Amino acid sequence: PVPYDYVNLNLPAHFTNPSFNINFWDNTPGNNPLTGNGATLGRVLFYDKVLSQNDSISCGSCHKQEFSFSDTSVRSLAFRGGLTRRNTMTITNARWHFGGAMFWDHRASSMEDAVLMPIQDSVEMGLSVTQLVQKVEQQPYYAALFTNAFGDSVVTTSRIAMALSQFIRSIVSHTSKYDIGRAQVNVREDPFPNFSNSENQGKTIFFTTNLNGGGDCSICHTAEAFVNTPSAVTCNGLDLVSTTDLGLYEATGMQSDIGRFKVSSLRNIELTAPYMHDGRFASLEEVVEFYSTGIQLHMNLAPGLIDTIGGTPVARQFNFSQSQKNDLVNFLKTLTDHTMTTEIKWSDPFSISPTEVYPEISSQEISLFPNPANNFVYVYSEKVFRDKLYDV
Repeated sequence: PVPYDYVNLNLPAHFTNPSFNINFWDNTPGNNPLTGNGATLGRVLFYDKVLSQNDSISCGSCHKQEFSFSDTSVRSLAFRGGLTRRNTMTITNARWHFGGAMFWDHRASSMEDAVLMPIQDSVEMGLSVTQLVQKVEQQPYYAALFTNAFGDSVVTTSRIAMALSQFIRSIVSHTSKYDIGRAQVNVREDPFPNFSNSENQGKTIFFTTNLNGGGDCSICHTAEAFVNTPSAVTCNGLDLVSTTDLGLYEATGMQSDIGRFKVSSLRNIELTAPYMHDGRFASLEEVVEFYSTGIQLHMNLAPGLIDTIGGTPVARQFNFSQSQKNDLVNFLKTLTDHTMTTEIKWSDPFSISPTEVYPEISSQEISLFPNPANNFVYVYSEKVFRDKLYDV
C-alpha cells in the first residue's frame, strides 16, 4: 500500500561536492522523474517473467541483485536456451552514465530506449511490442500498479519503459567501505583511516597519473560513482585487431569507433565477474595483470594508453610490481556495497517464502504472488497443505 522510498537517495556529501555534480551527470529526463509508485511498478516489471515469450526470463534473470545486477556467466542465458551476445553489464549507478547512452555499444540513446530492446530481442526475450502490452494487460496485478504510477490502468510501451527506467535509476551504491572512509577525509587522495595500508596504497595508484607513477585508472572510471567519463566509450587495447565484435562501430559506422566500448562502473566490481564486454577475465587479478602488461596497440587505442619510443607509438606497459597489483585489487574491493545485495526494495517481488508451513510440505513447494500484494494474493502448490499467513 505504501511504496518503498525510491526517491530520496540519501547521498553522502562527497557525492554532491563540486567535483561530481549529480545534476550535471544525472541522465534522468525531465518527463520521467523518479517516483515511488513508478519505481514500484518498474520493480514488478523488472522481475516479471511474462515479459518473455515463454514466461521463462525476466530482466532480473540476467541482472541479478546478488551480483550487483550483473551476471556471473560470460554470456547470460536467454529465453530459449540461447546466449546473449555480450557479458551482462551491471546497471548499478546507471543513472550517472554521462549522456544516458546505454549498452556496451551505445546503441540505445537513453535508458527509456534501452529497457525495451532486450524484451524485443529475438534471442533474449522474444516479444514484439504488441505482445508485450497484451501480456502485461492480462496480469491482474498490473491494473492497480499502473493506476498508482500513472493515474489510470492503461498499459503502453512508453509507460513500461518509463517505469522500468525509474526502477533502474533508483539502484545506487554509496555505502561501501570506500564511502565510509571518504566521509572521514577532505579529499579522496588523503589516506582513509578505515583502510589498510595496502588499500590506501592501491587507492593512490588508482588516482595517480602515469607520469607520477600511478595507473591513470580514474581517467576512465571517474567521479565518486566511478562511472564513465563524458567521452563515455574507449578502446582499452584488449585486442590488436577487432574481429567478431566491433563495438561502438556497429552503432555508428565510424572507423574511429571500431573496438571502442562503453566504460562500466567500478562500483561493486568485486561482485560482477567476469569482466570486459566478452567476459574474458575471470578475476580482478587478471584484469590488473592485463593493464600491467597486456595492452595491445589497437588502431583506436585510447591516447592515454599510448607511449612513444624512438618516435614509434607503442601500447603502454604499466609493469606493476606484484605488491602494486595486490594493492590495486584490495582497493577495488573497497568499492563493494553489500547492502545492495539484500536491499528489499530492489529485490524480486515474486520470490516469497511462506511464514509457516506444516512439515509435510516445504516452502519451496509453495508459490505466493504478487508480492507486495494489494487486494489479493495467489497461493499455489501441487500438493494439499495447511498454512497460516501473516502480514509482515
